Amino acid sequence: MINLSTLQLKMFHNGMIVGRIVTRNMATMPVDVPKKSYELVIVGGGAGGISIASRFVRYLRALKKPPNSIAVIEPRDTHFYQPLWTLVGAGIKDLSESGRPMAQVMPKGVDWIKEACSKIDPESKSVILSGATGTVNYRYLVVAAGINIDWDKVEGLLPALEQPNNGVCSNYSDRYVMRTWQTIKQFQGGNAVFTMPNTPIKCAGAPQKIMYLTDAHLCKNGVRDRTKITYYTSLPAVFSSKPYSDALTELCRKRDLNIMTRHNLVRVDSEKRLAYFEHLDRLDDPLSEVKYDMLHVTPPMSAPKFLKSLANDTSNGFVAVDPQTLQHVQYEDIFALGDCSSLPTSKTAAAIALQNSILAKNLLQYIQYKESDNIGGSKLKFKAIYNGYSSCPIVTGNERCIMAEFDYDFKPLETFPFDQSKERRTMFLTKKYMLPFVYWNAMLKGYWSGPSIFRKIMHLGFK
Repeated sequence: MINLSTLQLKMFHNGMIVGRIVTRNMATMPVDVPKKSYELVIVGGGAGGISIASRFVRYLRALKKPPNSIAVIEPRDTHFYQPLWTLVGAGIKDLSESGRPMAQVMPKGVDWIKEACSKIDPESKSVILSGATGTVNYRYLVVAAGINIDWDKVEGLLPALEQPNNGVCSNYSDRYVMRTWQTIKQFQGGNAVFTMPNTPIKCAGAPQKIMYLTDAHLCKNGVRDRTKITYYTSLPAVFSSKPYSDALTELCRKRDLNIMTRHNLVRVDSEKRLAYFEHLDRLDDPLSEVKYDMLHVTPPMSAPKFLKSLANDTSNGFVAVDPQTLQHVQYEDIFALGDCSSLPTSKTAAAIALQNSILAKNLLQYIQYKESDNIGGSKLKFKAIYNGYSSCPIVTGNERCIMAEFDYDFKPLETFPFDQSKERRTMFLTKKYMLPFVYWNAMLKGYWSGPSIFRKIMHLGFK
């Protein structure tokens, strides 16, 4: 352990210092030589992995397990609160506010193995690392490995993002998010194009949030009247939950924001400033050629390849888990949550808030069941059931936000006793200030299970 009370970690973006993170807590540093076997191994140090690790440091201590019987496998140095990148890309927040050193958020009492994972062998109950450490065995495994961003699956996108001042940008990386704000500031009119790919992505509302924020900025600076804004989405509607989709469709109509459904970006020609789209309902048609002056791209995404051993024929490469219990459908000692899982709900931090609580309860129940004397007894029936809750604060510009909350059926599951499909400043302030505070100070420490308790309280006496 070391004290980081005087250490200032500078965050760099394309060679430029964009901020500093000052830490005052004791840090959990990576272990030089991890143990060969752990009671619990957690793959991934993102929102899901850290929150589960924080909970089980307390749980396993209560079960009188040896100290440091948990390992977290995570190669990155910085932990990012990625929902903030929408506001970073719009110039409302600084990039430095979205990240903290991984050593600071890693809970004390775990072994941090600072390596990437190359394979999981569920038969031998082992995780194969990509570095020199080799193999780590587990008794129980939680997979929280996130999702891969496939920049290379859009032809010409990566070269375009590396070239200066060509109008191409994306909020989906700490490397490129500041480029979005620079592009918006420099934009002087023309065609502004925003895309949503034909794959699962993290936060399916984010591709349109930056469109609304761009619209608001251009209106403020007198550029909007010489701008055409178009949103190309692979989906058949602007949003998956109908009440919010209806509200957003009407909002787009009033603000002259054009929606092109069932379109998927496949190629970018940054020299000619052309974007090429396939029409998903007419794949034999020639690609649509769209001229742009600004192009915000949400890249395709996919499950990490090393999770292949935990997928099945219907999970599309993601870890195949029971949608209610989060336990693997084949291997009882494996659980998964977040973006890497097959859970059929929107991949958001809000979803992970409830998932980490459900998973923790069920895994603890499973551990107690396996270690009890009731061998050969009745089959375990989990008490905690996940209903698919997810939330997407859709910032609509002008310091307003639609707070979309829904379940597996995409039916509204709203916390507040008013219609959340309407734009509200209170919801924008919640997105900007309250949710980041809760994330850093409660969720990552294993004390936040989502707003279900507040929902029950706030709906007393209300329909």
